[in-house]
Amino acid sequence: MTNINSNYGEIEDEKGSFRDSIGTLNEEGNRKWVYPKKPSGWYYNRRTIVAYSLLAILFGGPFIKIQGEPLLLFNIFERKFIIFGQIFWPQDFFLFVIAMLTSIVFIILFTTVFGRVFCGWVCPQTIFLEMVFRKVEYWIEGGWRKQKKLDKLPWNAEKILKKGGKNGIFFLFSSIIAHTFLSYIIGVDEVNRLLTSSPSENLTGFVSMMIFTGLFYGVFARFREQACIIVCPYGRLQGALLDNKSIVVAYDFVRGESTNGRSKFRKNENRTEVGKGDCIDCHACVDVCPTGIDIRNGTQLECVNCTACMDACDDIMENINLPKGLIRYASIENIEKKEPFKFTPRLVAYSAVLGLLMSAMLVLLTLRSPIEATILRSQGTTFQKIEGGKLQNLYTYKIINKTKEDIKIEFKLESFNKASLKLVGKSPIVPSGGSAEGALFVRIDSVDVINYKTRIKINLMDQENILTTVKTTFLGPIQ
Repeated sequence: MTNINSNYGEIEDEKGSFRDSIGTLNEEGNRKWVYPKKPSGWYYNRRTIVAYSLLAILFGGPFIKIQGEPLLLFNIFERKFIIFGQIFWPQDFFLFVIAMLTSIVFIILFTTVFGRVFCGWVCPQTIFLEMVFRKVEYWIEGGWRKQKKLDKLPWNAEKILKKGGKNGIFFLFSSIIAHTFLSYIIGVDEVNRLLTSSPSENLTGFVSMMIFTGLFYGVFARFREQACIIVCPYGRLQGALLDNKSIVVAYDFVRGESTNGRSKFRKNENRTEVGKGDCIDCHACVDVCPTGIDIRNGTQLECVNCTACMDACDDIMENINLPKGLIRYASIENIEKKEPFKFTPRLVAYSAVLGLLMSAMLVLLTLRSPIEATILRSQGTTFQKIEGGKLQNLYTYKIINKTKEDIKIEFKLESFNKASLKLVGKSPIVPSGGSAEGALFVRIDSVDVINYKTRIKINLMDQENILTTVKTTFLGPIQ
């Protein structure tokens, strides 16, 4: 007989003990290999469509260009980042910080409301493992029972052929994934150059590619669900983010257990009269779970909300003429009290913070200057007195062009009537994505310099528009 812990929906056995280790460990603490049954059903079909759509975007992304620039590029070696065709440089680091804070708050808000829907539907780890590598495994080795049987066989011709073929395809797919990810770092053109040249000519690139290929192969061929359980911090955040109001893949323990618990199905039995729940203890939900858990024990660390158990349970319920949804998207509060989702004060606070961060991000992107410039007084120098009663300071400048076009920069001093600005050399032409450095003199009438340090503004312009304004100081005599 089983009892219900109504606070968490966990199932307690006759000894009153709960599962105290992850589902992929045996009693000796060794890795227990998971053989999930091939899923099927309404949710799995939708997940398949979403997964292959995202895979098409991922593998096609490096080849998509906007005005000659890739759609996405995160070149950490050259400190050049391109997002939707727009170039960002280390000087835009504050935008990165705001974007990261916005992403973190969004994840917190999304997880608090919808649990780990991201893990089950969008996460690359889940998509590659379930929709690519496991499909190859089912195709070559057969269903879960055949896979178990094959692993127990001695190394004969059949096992060598199937294991060798499977792992060969795994390695090929891992190589494709590694090349794709590298294309987002150094660009698809550079990857093509590496592929068409000898490894001895690009030894560093070749070694890096083999390391990434081996890493992906190890994750998807051997490590698998352990990446979600052990490595990924998002899964471990569940305990802090989820509450009884969060919508997760949940087992309806009220309906499934009733008063006398679950039991095997008996034809023509009126389960309501004898107090039995709708769960017939068929283990279909356990058999399809890719992380080896029993969803009937409540929300658990390993659950990635992949919905495989929902499809499996709905199929069983349909076969025995009971209502679907014994396992469904629901909150514990909804299961216990039949209450709909409510927007709590915590969610209001998260939403307000998220709104402020997104607004700040939008404003900063709108006001983002096409160039980044610094103008500093030359070190070790002071003011000079020149003819006409003027004072002169020497400055050095550095300009970074964030645009896709070369820009010729003109300098103009603000707010002084009898002042002038003279460049050392010609007006700089800053190449696209490049930088330029130089020096200039600022000359101001001594009557306008009333303090030891006078604040001045210098406008940097193209042919018509002010691109940015730089503030600096002008040194004069101590009054």
